[in-house]
Formats: sequence, structure tokens, C-alpha cells
Amino acid sequence: MVTDLTSETKQELLRVAEALADAARKAILPYFRADGLTADNKLSEGFDPVTEGDRAAERAMRDLLAVLRPKDTVLGEEFGLTAGESGLTWVLDPIDGTRAFLSGTPTWGVLIAVGDDNGPQLGVIDQPYIGERFIGGFGEARVDGPHGTRRLQTRAPRDLADAILFTTFPEVGTPQEGQAFQRLSNEVKLTRFGLDCYAYGLVAAGQIDLVVEAGLQAYDIQGPMAVIEAAGGIVTNWEGGPVHQGGRVVAAANRQIHAAALAFLSCP
Repeated sequence: MVTDLTSETKQELLRVAEALADAARKAILPYFRADGLTADNKLSEGFDPVTEGDRAAERAMRDLLAVLRPKDTVLGEEFGLTAGESGLTWVLDPIDGTRAFLSGTPTWGVLIAVGDDNGPQLGVIDQPYIGERFIGGFGEARVDGPHGTRRLQTRAPRDLADAILFTTFPEVGTPQEGQAFQRLSNEVKLTRFGLDCYAYGLVAAGQIDLVVEAGLQAYDIQGPMAVIEAAGGIVTNWEGGPVHQGGRVVAAANRQIHAAALAFLSCP
């Protein structure tokens, strides 16, 4: 476990995280909206796609980590766990939103986090096609993109009746979880669907108030979690506890809207 990092190590990890995002961009973009792009299905029932873009991006990031941070553990969606000895773990999702990637919509992203057993300390949400990168941790909370570099700051508190809520899939997990989400959705001003990881970037940027999802893995949430927390938000499970290992997620712009959301998400 790593709790205290020197300022030099933090700066190194920031540089490595950006280098990983650069490498993933280069690996992925040739596949996006390419003629003849196909996907394999990971599931025997249902549809959980993976493309050569996913695999190429994770390989590129792993290859770079093997050179720049060879003693760190790596956990990636496509190639699993590679054990290390430093106490730090890089958590990688090469394409969060592969369904969006297959559909040609620019709402997928590359997710990168680094931290220890207590959770992520630094995170990146990168959207290669539009050239937008959200970074949070180690004193950084910024977005680099079409409007230049801007500070990330989540929204100020407001009533649920004025809030904007996002989730990826309308069914939101099990029937019971879906019912809990609907209770919350009934209370907010606007509910929207389908942005995958990009919605978490919008929380960090102060555009929306809440993202609520279920059934996530560690690689789905650790990057966004670090970014949102660095921008002033809060990310927990539906009971208000730790969620860096995945599960049912509430990402909120502030503690007030977070508490209000939890009151409607109580679910067996």
C-alpha cells in the first residue's frame, strides 16, 4: 500500500498518465469509423463487444508502462492483471463505451487511473476523436480540449428538482436497481442516457449534477472517480461507501446533491 508520494513521484505519474493517453489515442483512432470495423462478443448471452481498437490501445499502454513504470501493477479490461511490487496499480479501460465506438459516436473514452488499495489518486478521461482530456489528481483538475485548457469545477448545490441526471443504459442493472433509479429520475429536471464515461467528465466540468450506474468494474470507475473528486465532487456506491472496486455508482457534483440522490436509491 502507498499512502504518501513525493512531489517528484506525483509529477512523474502525471507525465506517465498523459503519455499513456497519448499512446492510446494513436492506437485507437485508425479504427474509429473505419470501414469494415467488426467486434467480437465476450458474452455467450447478450452483447459485450471488444474491437481491435480496444486491444491495440491497451497493448500500447502496457508496453509503455513496462518501460516507464515496470514495478507497478497493471489491471486492464482486456488483458487482466499483471502483478507488480511498488504498491501502485494502473487501472486501464482502453475504450469505455465500445458500443458507442462501434456506432461512430464520440462519447467513448480512454480511462486511466493510478492509485493504491485505498483507491485512485490520479485519473484521466480522454476522448481522442474530439481531442478532449479530463485530468484530476495530485493538485490537477483541468480539461484540455477544443476550448483550450480550463479548470475543472463541479456544479454548486441545487435542489433535485433542478438537477440533470445521466446514466448509460435505461434499464440500470437489475429490475430492482432500475426501479430505484426511476425513483430518482422522477425527482430531477432532466434525465439523459447513453454517454458512457463522457458523462463523468461532464460532472467534473460543472455541466451536470449526477451520474448513476450499476454493475461497473474497477476499470470503469477509477479514472472518472479521481477526476470528479479532484474537481470537487463525490463518488460512492448507493449506500455512500467506497466504490473504487466497482458496483453501483453515484457520481455527484457536491455532497448535498449526493445525499439527496442516495435517499431515492435505497435498494435491497
